[in-house]
Amino acid sequence: METLWFVYLIRTRQGHLYCGVTTDVSRRLAQHTKGKGARALRGKGPLSLAWYSEPMEKRAAMQREWEIKQWPKKRKEMLCACFRS
Repeated sequence: METLWFVYLIRTRQGHLYCGVTTDVSRRLAQHTKGKGARALRGKGPLSLAWYSEPMEKRAAMQREWEIKQWPKKRKEMLCACFRS
C-alpha cells in the first residue's frame, strides 16, 4: 500500500503562512516547533497548524503544495477559514 501524504499550512507568530508536505502532520508540526523543520520557520514561533489537506498520493501532494505556494495570502487565508468552520 502506498504511503499517503498531506499538504499543510503553518501560521507563524507574525501571521505568515508556511506550506509544506508530510506523511504525518502532527509529527511535522512538532518538528517545526522544536526548530528541527524548515529554516524558514526557525525563531518564528509560536507556530500553529492553520490547515491540512485530505490524504493523497505523494505526487498529488507535491503538486498541490506548489499550487498553494503560488496563491496570494488572501486565498490561503480563505482556505484556512474554511478549515476552521
